[in-house]
Amino acid sequence: MEKVINSYECLFIVDVTAGDAVTEATVNKFTSLVEANAEVVDVAKWGKRRLAYPINDMPEGYYVVVTFKSAPEFPGEMDRLFNIDETIMRSMIVKLDYDAAEKKAAKLAAQATETAEEAATEAVDAE
Repeated sequence: MEKVINSYECLFIVDVTAGDAVTEATVNKFTSLVEANAEVVDVAKWGKRRLAYPINDMPEGYYVVVTFKSAPEFPGEMDRLFNIDETIMRSMIVKLDYDAAEKKAAKLAAQATETAEEAATEAVDAE
């Protein structure tokens, strides 16, 4: 039987009141957890941002978005670990309808083509 691999996107907000060292340790803990159990496509550390509404009377949090491909069992376990960790203010894991790795590769290829076209245009203008 073929092993099922799905694409997921996970967003979590870390409590920043404990300090930068604790925040960074929590981010590293969960990103390394994903790296150990899934194929990481992208990790976007958005950084410290103001929340739309206070969560636990805190106006700010550290946002991280991780896109990964894994077996269907892993996101459930990751969600359980998010709920256990007290430094995680909110988390959300979403199954993507598309292959995240293919979409990223297509985006990088489009950027490379655009860059090459700009360089060619500048070379023609320089002459």
